[in-house]
Amino acid sequence: MGNFIMGVLFLVVTYLLTRINRLEKRIKQMQIVLDRGDETPENSEALLENELRKLIEEGNDVKAVKMAREKWGLSLIEGKQYIDKLK
Repeated sequence: MGNFIMGVLFLVVTYLLTRINRLEKRIKQMQIVLDRGDETPENSEALLENELRKLIEEGNDVKAVKMAREKWGLSLIEGKQYIDKLK
């Protein structure tokens, strides 16, 4: 029973650390946009959404998921769900 609890605890901690790393990555990307000063985060997000919609229209859903994941630090499932919502 103790090993089971330790295993579950390990998985939870691993998951939380992964999420923290993704959030830190997103914060860094937002900071880069703010430091440049040429785009607001809202405009940057709108521009990216337009690019993603173009990829979807061209049938490049996989590329769209990959781009969303890279820009926002999403997991594969989160990226797929995001692209499905844009369709």
